Amino acid sequence: MTTNRAAIFDVDGTLVDTNHLHVVTWWEALRQAGHQVPMREIHRAVGLSAADLLDHLLGDGDARDPDEDEQLNAAHHALYATYFERLPPLDSAGDLLRALAGRGWSIVLATSASGAELSALRRAIGADEVILGAASADDVADGKPAPDPVRRARELASVPSERAVFVGDTVWDMKSAVRDGVLPVAVLSGGIPRADLETAGACAVYRDPADLLGRLDSSVFADKE
Repeated sequence: MTTNRAAIFDVDGTLVDTNHLHVVTWWEALRQAGHQVPMREIHRAVGLSAADLLDHLLGDGDARDPDEDEQLNAAHHALYATYFERLPPLDSAGDLLRALAGRGWSIVLATSASGAELSALRRAIGADEVILGAASADDVADGKPAPDPVRRARELASVPSERAVFVGDTVWDMKSAVRDGVLPVAVLSGGIPRADLETAGACAVYRDPADLLGRLDSSVFADKE
């Protein structure tokens, strides 16, 4: 039986303080295309893949022009890319990953970001020396809340579901973890209410990475072997 353990992390809103940047840039991309979508609705959709986010906000994708979806996604990406060199890491995000790696956990990312966006996020975190790999939007057929991103991250670490913990900040993160059978842990730094995260399956909720780091010894990451 494997003795490996994987700590899988979402990125936006969990390690990097970017959820509200996504809200504003999606809002602007939608506004430019003539769609008036309240920011509160966009906020709750952050964490989904672009296709699923647009389905969630605009209705069934089969009833929409796929060319417009591509244009909306491109507009959002162009607007968001203006922040790539100044994405703000959440307090102690890199220190948390290094602390877990020092305790023998394999660190893997599971995110809807890919390409240049993912590279920018990893630079912001500043802990690439302990990150084993990342399951990005390019690596799975279905994004969160499907289990695919978490499962792919586990595969990178070569661990079964009972040997993994997933840390995220959205309802979609928690549902993805539950569906893959890994232990879901939530942080409030993405702006989603505690009650919503717990209803979606979170077994523990922390304020942010710094809070989790300060309480590692009483958390699910405490050494028990």
